[in-house]
Amino acid sequence: QVQLVESGGGLVQAGGSLRLSCAASGRTFSSYAMCWLRQAPGKEREFVAVINWSGGSTYYADSVKCRFTISRDNAKNTVYLQMNSLNPEDTAVYYCNRNPGRSASSSPGDYWGQGTQVTVSS
Repeated sequence: QVQLVESGGGLVQAGGSLRLSCAASGRTFSSYAMCWLRQAPGKEREFVAVINWSGGSTYYADSVKCRFTISRDNAKNTVYLQMNSLNPEDTAVYYCNRNPGRSASSSPGDYWGQGTQVTVSS
């Protein structure tokens, strides 16, 4: 059973930064791409960023491109999301997800974390 645990969310002023972490259990972490998605109040869950199994390929939603950076440390079974220049539209619950395979995909897999709240005040 794979467990994903997010941390690092919180309240930040517009223009500020946060770094989210997602720690994964198990020995297969490095075999899968990982992604971040988010869900704002009253909206559907949306793709944010994805990184392939090795960290060599990353893709971002247009809304976060050039502001967010996804990375991973396979030795620590952890994926990160560095978020800079935050604005109130980034307010959402952020979820970590394990992709179905090694290649990066915006389509989520079956394993989800519990989510971490990010609130950006204006």
